[in-house]
Amino acid sequence: MNADYYYTIERSATAEFKDRGSKFIAFAFPIQDVTDFKKRLQELKEEHPKAVHHCFAYRVGTDENKFRSSDDGEPSGSAGKPILGQIDSKQLTNTAVVVVRYFGGTLLGIPGLINAYKTVTSLALQTTPIIQKAVEINYHLQFDYTKMNEVMMIIKKYNCSVVHQQMELFCVMDIGVPKSNLELVIIKFREIRGLEIRRSKADS
Repeated sequence: MNADYYYTIERSATAEFKDRGSKFIAFAFPIQDVTDFKKRLQELKEEHPKAVHHCFAYRVGTDENKFRSSDDGEPSGSAGKPILGQIDSKQLTNTAVVVVRYFGGTLLGIPGLINAYKTVTSLALQTTPIIQKAVEINYHLQFDYTKMNEVMMIIKKYNCSVVHQQMELFCVMDIGVPKSNLELVIIKFREIRGLEIRRSKADS
């Protein structure tokens, strides 16, 4: 994977798989952070209160260390790992999958469970486009409102994203700068008189 880019899914997707009466429903969705994931997991638990398991896996960020998987009561390694395996096989990050299981009365055994969780996750990920996104470094800007046009020209020209902005006489803006354009963007911003720029705390 190119260090300046990463792959994620474009939008949420759902798929269903049945085996011997048990129903597995996979919900795949893009996330920005762990808080995003926890909120969606809670929503799914509320939407499917009668499901016996809410197994999941997610990967966030580009350092390859932020991931988690859960079997949620299924035998160890039979649910969370197969789900994460499918996310990783497509080299995805900022991606989560929750699989809701309704028990059908017949035990599937560990091989059967691994197959079910792997299959339904794969089906969900196949139904949403995979997109390439630039790895961004977050910066905090402060500047006088009269400099707004100059700032926005740089943001548009170098494909930066605006994460948060507060517009008054004195403007505050949090932006994501594509790693591939970082040095050039910093130079351009430093050419604007009176503009303050610093790395956001989350990235420093």
